[in-house]
Amino acid sequence: MRSYLPVWRLPSAPVLLVAGFAGRMPSAMVPLALLLMVQQQTGSYAIAGAVSATTGIATALTAPVLGRLADRRGPRPILLTQAAAYPVLLGALLAVVLAGAPTWALLCVAATAGVSTPLVSGTVRALWSRVDPRVRPTAYALDATATELVFVAGPTAVAVLALLAGPATAIVAGAVLGMLGALGITTSAPMRAWVPVVAPARPLLATVTARGMPRVLVSGTALMLGFGALEVAVPAFADAAGSPGMSGVLLAVWSLGSTAGGLWFGARMISATLPRQYRWCLLGVTIGLAPLAAVQSPWVLGVLLFLGGTAIAPTLTVQNALVGSIAPASATTEAFTWLSTVTFGASAVGAAIGGALVETRVGVSGTLVLATVAAGLAVLVTLVPGRRPVVAVAPRRDVVPA
Repeated sequence: MRSYLPVWRLPSAPVLLVAGFAGRMPSAMVPLALLLMVQQQTGSYAIAGAVSATTGIATALTAPVLGRLADRRGPRPILLTQAAAYPVLLGALLAVVLAGAPTWALLCVAATAGVSTPLVSGTVRALWSRVDPRVRPTAYALDATATELVFVAGPTAVAVLALLAGPATAIVAGAVLGMLGALGITTSAPMRAWVPVVAPARPLLATVTARGMPRVLVSGTALMLGFGALEVAVPAFADAAGSPGMSGVLLAVWSLGSTAGGLWFGARMISATLPRQYRWCLLGVTIGLAPLAAVQSPWVLGVLLFLGGTAIAPTLTVQNALVGSIAPASATTEAFTWLSTVTFGASAVGAAIGGALVETRVGVSGTLVLATVAAGLAVLVTLVPGRRPVVAVAPRRDVVPA
């Protein structure tokens, strides 16, 4: 853990880690709680997956636009507006679900709630990209690990709150945490010191088409689509096994494995280039997903999820480092919000497809196969010839900032 001390000593570290953790909790709590609540109200995993997916897709579509605006004028006004709107719109979504509104109404309100999701991940990663370059890789690793801890705490909190008071309570808790996290970031010293980088006008998709960026985004899309399918398959698996309360625990175990892998990876000094690290990490994720479709016991599934999860945080760490190295200084928030778009959008689509597949003949096993195939496609994307990012050997992770 000594390798992490230089990051912990940065003045910006406490707020970026603590407020960033709170602000990301809705991404781990709201989709699962919404899935459980809509499924209880409608009896359909397909409708539940579609509502949850709509929220994520709406977030994904608006994030890059807001990210570009944040780079030009600063993220504070955006975060403050979203902090005020997010709890209100999630409350409206709860109301229409509990009132038994038709599916089209659920989808419309879910979309508005998704638009208001605070721009936390992109902002935090952009702030990390401004720290001392010598500790930046370790900072990205710590951020990825903290993100995975969100996906340990989030599903666990949903499981406990759903058992004690129902999934609606978990959605309310996620809304409050999202608001507090966004407010914490906007009032922090790093945010107050934010000075937009002046740059000439760029084409709308200039950041997306930067050298190496399409490869990262397309591979990330495939990976997150698989994760979205898995996040629907696990609750359905637990339900079919007669232990619906295990769904949050199983997802938390998956993220706990990722956290362990992230802590180990972040303390290592890796000599390979970032693109090569990324490819091998994606392969590790694929191998970890491969045996899940053959499992029958929730306990065996939990063990395999933990082991397979150890490759996830290292993959996200390298992915963040690649985006940070590709993005121009005037478009860091936008670049990371495109990554968030991939995360929200592709996982939402994966959840919708997974919810539909669960109710067909292929069932849960077919959905888990989809997750594995999607991860395998992510590996193949990194092998396609094309313009690759100019990234040297990954920097040392054991140096002290100036």
